Amino acid sequence: MRVLVVYESMFGNTGAVARAVAKGLSELMDVESHEVSKATVNDRFDLIVAGGPTHAFSLSRPSTREGAIAQGATGGSETIGLREWLGSLPRATQSEAFAAFDTRVAKVRRLPGSAAAKAAKIARRLGYAPAGQESFYVTGTTGPLVHGELERARAWGVQLATQVSDQTAKQTRG
Repeated sequence: MRVLVVYESMFGNTGAVARAVAKGLSELMDVESHEVSKATVNDRFDLIVAGGPTHAFSLSRPSTREGAIAQGATGGSETIGLREWLGSLPRATQSEAFAAFDTRVAKVRRLPGSAAAKAAKIARRLGYAPAGQESFYVTGTTGPLVHGELERARAWGVQLATQVSDQTAKQTRG
């Protein structure tokens, strides 16, 4: 099974989570991972996992990325983020699955809206089967990640791989 992990990361936290998720997925699947400005979907993947930071209760926009750069972000791009990448994602052609994650500040865990929820909604509209959605927490806008989040991200990757593998096996038999 083939997996594409795509992520947007301004301060490096979401990138670290993406690498941990990819490590967990790679225990059962063939994983390709790219920062969003370098990611394309030219091949078929059984699962796409997309992650980004939550900016203003949703996916980042050029204005929020500009704000992150003004706060010292050294990663990412002002012009392309996960929102723009998802806008170019082709419709699902078979039973491709999609999972989304985001990073968000721990002290506001209960606030509405998240980058993962918005990404998952866009993917569902394009015909991708929902496979999961998760938030990972940072201590402040610039990070670092809350202790234990990378381990949790790797475990979520293993869980996704197992779940999608099991669903694919059932579809093949049934």
